[in-house]
Amino acid sequence: MFGYLIRSVLQAIVVMLAVAFIAFSMFRFVGDPVASIVGQDATLKDRQELADSLGLNDPLLVQFARFVGNAAQGDFGISYRQGRPVATLLRERLPATIELAVISAALALVLGLGLGIYTALRRDGWAANLVMSLSLIGVSLPTFLIGIGLIYFFGVVLRWLPTFGRGETVAFGWWTTGLLTESGRKSLILPVVTLGFYQLTLIMRLVRSEMLEVMRADYIRFARARGLTDGAINFKHALKNTMIPVVTITGLQLGSIVAFAITTETVFNWPGLGALFVKSVEVVDIPVMGAYLMFVGLIFVVVSLIVDMLYFLIDPRLRTGGAVPAK
Repeated sequence: MFGYLIRSVLQAIVVMLAVAFIAFSMFRFVGDPVASIVGQDATLKDRQELADSLGLNDPLLVQFARFVGNAAQGDFGISYRQGRPVATLLRERLPATIELAVISAALALVLGLGLGIYTALRRDGWAANLVMSLSLIGVSLPTFLIGIGLIYFFGVVLRWLPTFGRGETVAFGWWTTGLLTESGRKSLILPVVTLGFYQLTLIMRLVRSEMLEVMRADYIRFARARGLTDGAINFKHALKNTMIPVVTITGLQLGSIVAFAITTETVFNWPGLGALFVKSVEVVDIPVMGAYLMFVGLIFVVVSLIVDMLYFLIDPRLRTGGAVPAK
């Protein structure tokens, strides 16, 4: 296991270096950092001095090494438009995005697994067929359209829930949360459902498909012939073998929640990293764009490492030197 862990960590480092190079390329080749900072009235000498102070005249390899070193310490430079450290801007917006993403992921994971198992075991029941029919909405409609529909029905027609903003929040140091206030909890409902609905339906349909496939396997028939109870067959044998491919897809989908948050935060005017990124694209604020790209890359790398470790809990072949499941 230790060797497999080391290999996974090394792969994660290579991926993050590739993401860092893409982010560095945005700094180096998208727009002119000097012009973005000093404006049009600066003299040629002022531009040259600023370029020297920023290290833009150094060799590319030196600039990239400096960028990686600073990024590893959480230093992504100064925002071109706001004139503030990018790390400060990210820290202010991070709690809103993490709160939204974690709750959405929990909703998608719990309901997706539960409904997937139920629709597989009760595949001929009317409730299972109804759930499968409703799941088509999640896999066919775009996220922004689902959000707009929820806003219209629950915010405009029924007037039950707020349709924008984060509501009242409580601060714990630099961290803020809306879970401790009534307006904050109400403001979370529509964005959470919008962001997690696609992942929920995808996980549910994947679990159902894999479990139906496993239930047709010979060893399940043998278990029934031995007289094992339905509970032991369904949850000890079928579900455990279903989880091997499900863990991979589920992990990647939960990691992509942060990326999907861009659309949800824009629709609901949610003050998170996604909304910050969209505004940065509009004004070509390269440091913020690059920092957000590295943040999303880090989320995927961490989730991938967690998925790799989960394989050891559900696949005994890895503990005995067997084949590693393909990703």
